[in-house]
Amino acid sequence: MESRYLAQTALADLADIPASSRWVRTPSSLALHVLDYGGSGRPVLVLPGITSPAITMDFVARRLTDLVRPIIVDIRGRGLSDSADSYTLADYAEDVEAIVTDLDLDDVTIMGHSMGARIAAFTAARKNVSVASLILVDPPMSGPDRGPYPTTLAVFLKQLGQAQRGTTVAEVAQSWPRWQEAEQRLRAHWLSSCDGYAISATHHGFETEDFFDTWPKLIGDVVLVHGAESPVVSAADLADAERTNPGAKIVSIPDAGHMVFWDNPEGALDAVRALLQ
Repeated sequence: MESRYLAQTALADLADIPASSRWVRTPSSLALHVLDYGGSGRPVLVLPGITSPAITMDFVARRLTDLVRPIIVDIRGRGLSDSADSYTLADYAEDVEAIVTDLDLDDVTIMGHSMGARIAAFTAARKNVSVASLILVDPPMSGPDRGPYPTTLAVFLKQLGQAQRGTTVAEVAQSWPRWQEAEQRLRAHWLSSCDGYAISATHHGFETEDFFDTWPKLIGDVVLVHGAESPVVSAADLADAERTNPGAKIVSIPDAGHMVFWDNPEGALDAVRALLQ
């Protein structure tokens, strides 16, 4: 387990977030942090990606509060949630189940991006909690015999090292030039809260835990959203997804790569709003 930290500038970011911090204790005694945006709408549990603490998806939640009650999770090993010794899909799903149960999230929609989409799918397939609908945004479809994940572990760890040394908005922009400055700033402030072992173990899972073991098991209201330019969800992946789960809906977001909400915020959020409506 590696050291994690948040500078005062990162903690100060929370002052501008229109959500309440809530905590859930899992059966394995981990403390998990969520940002709950409240309201009377049906709950939408938002699961971010491999190096995205909850606060980095605040701009997504804000655009949905008139429709639903967004709740963004600091996945174990990220943000304010505890680190752990294990980071398998089963571990992540147990955490989600604890949150759904503890917060009494009836009729919940789970929306995950990247790693979060894989977790959402795996959780729904386990059927330990009731999930009304799924929105899976650009889930990694790599796995055994399907080729490596497009971004190497070395790239993730280099960016984490920059954050731990004290990265800047300009340095973040070199990796993510299409992002708005506010999102680059949150990335600069919060990436150091991620556990290096969590990133490494999850990246390993991208290549050893097969998404297509889970995908055909998903029934009901299931939507796969992908960036039209994403290297993570290829044309061959989409063909396999359509063939193995023909009941699922597939939505393409133009002018977006893997970081769908960040690359094309208006297009991605308009599509999600239409799905939620």
